[in-house]
Amino acid sequence: MSVPSATPFDLGLAGQRVVVTGAGRGIGLAVTEGFLAAGARVVAGSRRRSEALDGLVRRGADLTVVEVDLATPGGPAELVAAAVAAHGGVDVLVNNVGAVRPRLDGFAAITDADWEWTLTINFLAAVRATRAALPHLTAGGDGRIVTVSSVNARLPDPLVLDYSAAKGALSNFCKALSKQVGPQGVRVNCVSPGPVETALWKGAEGVAATVGQSLGVDPAEVARMAQAQAVTGRFTTPAEVADLVLFLAGPRSGNITGADFVIDGGLIDAL
Repeated sequence: MSVPSATPFDLGLAGQRVVVTGAGRGIGLAVTEGFLAAGARVVAGSRRRSEALDGLVRRGADLTVVEVDLATPGGPAELVAAAVAAHGGVDVLVNNVGAVRPRLDGFAAITDADWEWTLTINFLAAVRATRAALPHLTAGGDGRIVTVSSVNARLPDPLVLDYSAAKGALSNFCKALSKQVGPQGVRVNCVSPGPVETALWKGAEGVAATVGQSLGVDPAEVARMAQAQAVTGRFTTPAEVADLVLFLAGPRSGNITGADFVIDGGLIDAL
């Protein structure tokens, strides 16, 4: 018996004005590509331009690439201002930027500078982008914020202790904000991936390489052990995370707000 092909699914995102942070690669790039394919107008923030983003521009995508350091106090507002200048406002904000450094020597070795770096890129960047975008999101009475958090928000891990704490703060912030801005027509949701097929995990300086070097183990084996913890036996792909982000950013997610959707292949046991 033949399997019918999937029918087109209109996400209702055509013409929407979207800001994506950390858009140069990985999840952020997949999210950017997804919105463009859905007909949205995207302003992508990245510390450095990437060949992938420039390739989209060359192919005629409705994409504005902004080189900006989102870890600086003014970086997120600079990105939102560029979106407003380009399109007159913002309909959707995707807080995606984030990074992790495994803490192989334990809590005592995590310095104040380490904590400041982790909290800035994983928490304060989203707070600052949200603060800058919120007046524009409320203006239309139908704004949406989708934030990429992590399973580590509810799965504290001493190997990434500061990252787990930052993501916990991020998810809590989104939930609290959803209660304040919901009456103004702005929906706020989180997506919390487990390990994803990105450079954060599998890159030359990613988690697998860092842990493997410390333990004297092949990074590929570190990645295989992490994959085996998921009931699906694999990492999530960036495109799979992007699909969930796009659904939450569109009208079909209707009355969903203040929610946190885990996408981890069944890794964590929490309900």
